[in-house]
Amino acid sequence: MDSFVLALESATPRTRRRRIGAGAWLSALLLMAPAFAAGPAPVAEVVTMVDAGRFQAAQGQITAALARPDLDADTRQALEFERERMRRIRLDFPLTEDQAKQRLRERIPDMRDDEFAEWKASNQLEHLVIDGQPFYFNRSVSNLFLLNPQAAARRSPQPAPSSQGQMEGANAYHVQALREARASGKTSVAPRRVRVTQSIVVNADAVPAGETVRAWIPYPRALPGQQEGLRLIGSVPAKPVVAPESTLQRTVYLEQPAAAGRPTTFSITYELTIFGQVHTIDPAKVVPVGERPDLAEYLGERPPHIVFSDDIRRFSQQVVGDEKNPYWIARKLFEAVDKTPWGGAREYSTLSNISDYALHAGHADCGQQTLLLMTLLRLNGIPARWQSGMVYSDGDYDNLHDWGQLYLAPHGWVPMDVSTGQFKDAKDPGIEWFYLGGLDAYRIAFNDDYGTDFFPPKQHFRSETVDSQRGEVEWAGGNLYFDQWDYTFEAQVLPGMRTRD
Repeated sequence: MDSFVLALESATPRTRRRRIGAGAWLSALLLMAPAFAAGPAPVAEVVTMVDAGRFQAAQGQITAALARPDLDADTRQALEFERERMRRIRLDFPLTEDQAKQRLRERIPDMRDDEFAEWKASNQLEHLVIDGQPFYFNRSVSNLFLLNPQAAARRSPQPAPSSQGQMEGANAYHVQALREARASGKTSVAPRRVRVTQSIVVNADAVPAGETVRAWIPYPRALPGQQEGLRLIGSVPAKPVVAPESTLQRTVYLEQPAAAGRPTTFSITYELTIFGQVHTIDPAKVVPVGERPDLAEYLGERPPHIVFSDDIRRFSQQVVGDEKNPYWIARKLFEAVDKTPWGGAREYSTLSNISDYALHAGHADCGQQTLLLMTLLRLNGIPARWQSGMVYSDGDYDNLHDWGQLYLAPHGWVPMDVSTGQFKDAKDPGIEWFYLGGLDAYRIAFNDDYGTDFFPPKQHFRSETVDSQRGEVEWAGGNLYFDQWDYTFEAQVLPGMRTRD
C-alpha cells in the first residue's frame, strides 16, 4: 500500500510538539490511474467527499467499491488510504463545539458565545465540518493564543514562557558564523560535532507477541560542506540496515519480535560534524537561470503540494509586482511568507495540498511555509527544493524542523529557512537576512526531498507521507500510526564545539 501512496506523491508529489486545492490531488490520481474514473466509486469522487467532510458518503462509496471483485489493485489501495485518511483526520479533530468551548472557558472564564463565533468564523479556532457537525483541531485552543493577542492577554493563568529554539533569535552563533565567513571567504563555517541518539518506543501489546516489528529511524546523509564525518556508533537491536547514501529520505532499518506486556524499543547512536552556511549574495550579480535541463525538476509543479493555482498566481503578483531580479523576487516572497503566523499543524498526510493550506489557513508551521515558498519561487522561475530534519541546542531543546534551498545564479544552491525568518531587529543586514542564504549548525538534515521511498521499502502506508523525522513502524498486520508509538531524540554538542562569544 505504501508504495502506491509514495509513488503518487513522488510522481505528482505531524508531531509530539508541533505540527499542516483538492484539484491538484484529484488530477494526480486521474493521471496515474485511468481506472479511477470508471466504476461506481472513482477515487477522485471519494477524495472530494473526504475533503468536503462528507465522511459517511465517502465510507459508503469505499465499501461498495472494495466489494467489487474486478477492482484493480491501485484503485483498491487508493480507496483504502482514503479510509485511513478519514481516521487520521478524526484523530486530529476530536473536539465537539461544546468541548472546545469548555476548554476555552477554562482559560478565558468570561468568554462570550459571540467571541467564540467570531474566532470560529475567522478560523483562528481551526475546525472542520464533518457530516454536518463542526469538530475542532486538537490544538485549536493553544493555536488561538498564538494567533490572537487579545485572547492571549485574557488567558488565565498566564503560562510560563515556552521553551524556544536556540536559533529562533539572533545570537552569538550568528555573529560567529558571519564573522568567520567574512574573514575567510568560506561558505561552510562555525561547525559543531554532535552525538545523537534517536529512539522509537512502540506501545506494549500494540503488536501481538512474537510478531516482527519493523522500524525505520531517520538517519542523515553525508553532504559535503554541510554534514561530514558521519559515523554510526551502535543500534538496538543490532544488525542495522543503513539506507544507501543516495536515499533522499535516509533511514536505518531495524526489526525485532514483540514481547507480551512490554514496549518494543529501537534506537541508533551516531556522530557527525555539521557546518553553518553563509553565502554572501550580491543582488546585482544574480541573473535568471535560463535554459537549464538539470534544474527543470526544481522549477515545475509537483502536485499535489506544489501547484500553480489561480490563488497562488494572484498572491505572487501582489508580492512580486514588476520585479525582475531573482534575488529581490526571492526576498520579497521570503518576507511575505515569513509573515504567516506560526501555529501547531495538522498531520501532513491528511492534507490534499499543503502549499494551498498554508496560503489560506491563516497560520502554518515550518514545512507548510517552506512548501508555500517553494511553490512561489518555482512559479517565478527560481529553482527550489526541500530539506528537513531536527534542530537541537547547547541545552535540552530539540524539535522537528523543515527548510529548503533555492538556486541563485551564479551562486548556485543556497539555503533558506523562512519559518525562522528575518531578524528584523538586527543592525547588520548579514544577521537580519541570515536565513536567506544561510543556515546555522544546530540542525541535522535527514531529508533532501519529500514523499520519497524508504530503503528497504515499507509494505504498508506511511504514517507521515510527506516528511520523515520521527520514524516509521509497521508489522505484518499493517502500519503503526503515531498514536501507537513515540520517539525520543537527544543531541549532545561535543566539547570544544559550542558557541563562542
